[in-house]
Amino acid sequence: MALTVAEVKNAKPGERDYKLADSAGLHLFVSTKGAKSWRFKYRFAGKEKRLTFGLFPDVTLADARDQRDAARAIVRAGKDPAVEAEKAKQAAIAAAGATFKAIAEEWMEDETPGWSAAHARRVRFRLERDIYPSLGKLPIADITGPMVLRELRKIEKRGSIETAKRVKGYVQAVFDRAEGEHFIGGDAVLAISRLSKALKPTPAGSKQPALTKVPELLELQHAVDRSTSDVVTKLASRLLALTVVRVGVLRQATWDEFEGIEWDKPDAPAPEALWRISASRMKLEVEDKGNEAFGHEVPLPTQAIEILRTLRVITGKYQLLFPGGKSWREPMSDAALSSLYKRMAGGKYKGRMVPHGWRSAFSTIMNERAAAQRCDSDRMLIDMMLAHVPKGMSASEWAYNRARYLEPRRELGQAWADIISDGLAKADTLMPE
Repeated sequence: MALTVAEVKNAKPGERDYKLADSAGLHLFVSTKGAKSWRFKYRFAGKEKRLTFGLFPDVTLADARDQRDAARAIVRAGKDPAVEAEKAKQAAIAAAGATFKAIAEEWMEDETPGWSAAHARRVRFRLERDIYPSLGKLPIADITGPMVLRELRKIEKRGSIETAKRVKGYVQAVFDRAEGEHFIGGDAVLAISRLSKALKPTPAGSKQPALTKVPELLELQHAVDRSTSDVVTKLASRLLALTVVRVGVLRQATWDEFEGIEWDKPDAPAPEALWRISASRMKLEVEDKGNEAFGHEVPLPTQAIEILRTLRVITGKYQLLFPGGKSWREPMSDAALSSLYKRMAGGKYKGRMVPHGWRSAFSTIMNERAAAQRCDSDRMLIDMMLAHVPKGMSASEWAYNRARYLEPRRELGQAWADIISDGLAKADTLMPE
């Protein structure tokens, strides 16, 4: 006969431990000290086994029967409820230690080999500044969408709309990692992904602003020359404008990447001068960064060669073209050029031009030139000079096209250099007297 609640309550300790049977393998175990525990007896794989559910009154008769029924269902499914209970216990222990910070650190450790050093520093800095203080120590399973949104709102209030979106992406990646580790379910990941709908839109014109008129670009370069910035930063701005590479590629450029220039003969022509950038330093999918066929060569116009020869006098003894102010082993700050553009000429260019804007300027001006001259083939060359790999293009095809169109790219690059260097002083005149 099944037990009643009154029988369970009134069960008293005896001289020996004893059992009060309920039904379907469930019984109440009463010890000589008066402890009452619920136990379930079952058979699995031909062996008699036992599972303990907890003490009465913490676990009521109804609770014990629910747990018994759940255990019987596990047995019917061909699994051992004792093993499943231990797995659940260990998962709970692991989840308690699976804080947001712990998982984020593992995620960054695994992703860092595919990132540039500057990007890795940015990701860490943003998580440490904006997410770790409030959410870092919490188990990730306890973090909800509204909790993350609250932290993103704080970033937005600083006026950093794009940063809020990027940080949301980092949090999303950490949650994806946690789901893969079985610390959270898909619903938690979905909740974070939906936060994009709650974030503020990017203000019109605030993303990578760029000047796209030649007179404005020439005026900008004159402003750089007149600024109080050091000569290395001024030369970096000029070289960026001429080569239209990404700022990170420029900052981390090393002297051994340049070929076809006789450094000890400053007046020697260099018609084959080339800047050869490895795939590992390009903006590519991680799996393509190890394939040198996805590298990039920049044919150097005469103005770029002049800049390099001037710069060689200053930093030629170092590995980096543009070493930082604190250590010659580290590249110049990724904010060096953007800060210059913001502060020079009384802040005239703040919000109007960023270093990355040279790429937009080149694309706009040279495509307009191609249209005016009816040189449709230039459009492909422009994309190649910006290292825009067409989607689906193989490494071998990309390498072939780069080699085949090297000279046309050199001619187009020289035309661009002549346009944006018109009237500028020679590079060596920027040197302090």
